[in-house]
This record gives sequence, structure tokens and C-alpha cells, in this order.
Amino acid sequence: MQTVVRTRDGVDLHVEVDEGPDPTVVLVHGFTARLEEFLLQRETLRGRARTVLYDCRGHGRSRGQGKVQGATIDQLGRDLGEVLDAVAPRGPVVLLGHSMGGMTIMALARQRPELFGERVVGTFLLATSSGGLVEAGPLGMVVRIARRLGLLQLFLWLAMLWSPVLERFRKRGTRLGARFYRQYLFGSDDAQPELVRLVQDLLEETPLTVTSAFYSTLLDHDEHASLAAMRDIPVTLLVGDADRLTPASHSRRMADALPDAELTVVPGAGHSVNITRQDVVDAALLRLLDRVEQQRAA
Repeated sequence: MQTVVRTRDGVDLHVEVDEGPDPTVVLVHGFTARLEEFLLQRETLRGRARTVLYDCRGHGRSRGQGKVQGATIDQLGRDLGEVLDAVAPRGPVVLLGHSMGGMTIMALARQRPELFGERVVGTFLLATSSGGLVEAGPLGMVVRIARRLGLLQLFLWLAMLWSPVLERFRKRGTRLGARFYRQYLFGSDDAQPELVRLVQDLLEETPLTVTSAFYSTLLDHDEHASLAAMRDIPVTLLVGDADRLTPASHSRRMADALPDAELTVVPGAGHSVNITRQDVVDAALLRLLDRVEQQRAA
């Protein structure tokens, strides 16, 4: 089933639902992606659970972005809450978020902690971070210097200003783009050319106007305190040990705050681990559903 959920600020979110037994599993995709990044997990869940997928605002078929001020993880958390209210108003819910999708779940946990335990009975935080995405490395140093000099917001403003022009002349599917995605979204031994092309096609669909609008919120993201809302429910953390965007150290930090969480670090895998290591991710997801069922029965 396909439907549209209109948010309070007037953005239409494209939503797809596969009916099935409880619980409802809601899949939240990553930055510049769309719901199709979970096609493999969607098939695994078919007949096993009721599945909800949607395109985040500005992504995929949810083309409306609303005001630029709405291009924030905080707003994405509110959007997720409205999707739950509209298409999963009753029954147990498990949330799975990849990268920015995991940050969206954390934002919802801060905004509506009462949902976690009563309605949200499990979470899967996949290749994501609770904050500090650019604290280390050369990029972290550049960001710190730019902040100290008061230039960071100027740079982000200029990126948004020029993004419509750059989008007009943008070329998709280039070899240079493929090398970029190969470098930053894949690991040491999972970068088959067909998978690199698949991810490139998936991520390059999102306009640069949307990409540039979300940069600021990714740099400022800090939701570590919101993890407290998940302490009493089953949580799975999974990341590739070659992830350059949300390194394994970020998942280990979240695991320290969630001592009962199941943490899996996948050798040789990069940021697109749900696509390149389907068997590992699907097995972890099914284990999470089993843990949720056991806790509900208890």
C-alpha cells in the first residue's frame, strides 16, 4: 500500500506499507538516499512483520522540503513521529534507522520519550552516530577553525546560495563520483562495481539544494542524551569497521550508554553495510525481533 502523510508544516511524505503480523517495523533511510535503500531488508521482513518505509522530506518522492529551517534532524524526528501516528497508531513498533535515519530515531526519543517502552519496543541503530561526526581528522580541524573564525555559517550559507546553480550543471553517474562513493561509503573488500553503481544512482538522485540545506544539522547533531530513552528496550547497534562516515568508535560510544545493546562490528564493511552485507544485517534484524518477542512475552 502507498499513501501520503502530510506533516504539520505542510510537507507530503511518501509512505509505503507492507501488511503483516506485529510488530510494525519502520525503516528510516540515510542522508540523500530514499526508501529503496532498504529493498533487501524489506524482502526479509515480508510475512515476518508489518513493514513501513517512507522517503524523508526532500528525498525520493517526498519532494517538498518546507522552509530551509525545516532541514534539520530535529524536524526529521517530528516527521517520524507523525508517520507513526498516521500509519502505526497502535501496536508494538520496532524502529530501524541507517545513518541519518538512526539520528532521526534519536531525535524522536528526545522529543517523545514516552513512546519508547510503551509503543516503540525495539530499535536498530545502523551505521549511525549520536554526535561529533567531524570531531577528528582533517575535516574536524577545518570545521573547528571555521567555527572559531565565525566562517562556518557563512560557508554553509554560500553552499545553499549556489546549490541551485550547481544543480543545473550537475552531471550524475560520472567516474569521479563513483570513485568518491567507493572511497567513502565502502570498505576494504565490499566494493563490487555493481554495488558502487547502485549506491551512486541511489544517492545522486537527491538535489544539491536539499543536500546543502541539511549540512548544518549534520555538523551540529548531538543526541547522546536521548539514548537514555532506549535503555529498557532491546537495541541493536551495527557498523562496519571500515566505515569512514560514522566510524565504529561512534557505535561503541553508544553501546557504552546502552549496556544491554547488541553491538556488531562487521569486518571490512563500509557505510553501505545494509547493501553490501545483507546477510549480517538481516540476521541482526531477525535476532532483534526475537529479543523483542521474548521481552514482550516475559
